[in-house]
Amino acid sequence: MAYVIDDTCIACGTCIDECPVEAISEGDIYVIDPDLCTDCGSCAEVCPTESIHPE
Repeated sequence: MAYVIDDTCIACGTCIDECPVEAISEGDIYVIDPDLCTDCGSCAEVCPTESIHPE
């Protein structure tokens, strides 16, 4: 099950460097590509707004 980023994302960029498979794309609100996400949870662990969670 892939992780998702909800609309509380502040686009701080903290999660991007943590993703080992580069599944996160930048934007107003960041997006995780479900086809690339390996469900490791590394991004969720570092998110300061707790905007990342399992789908």
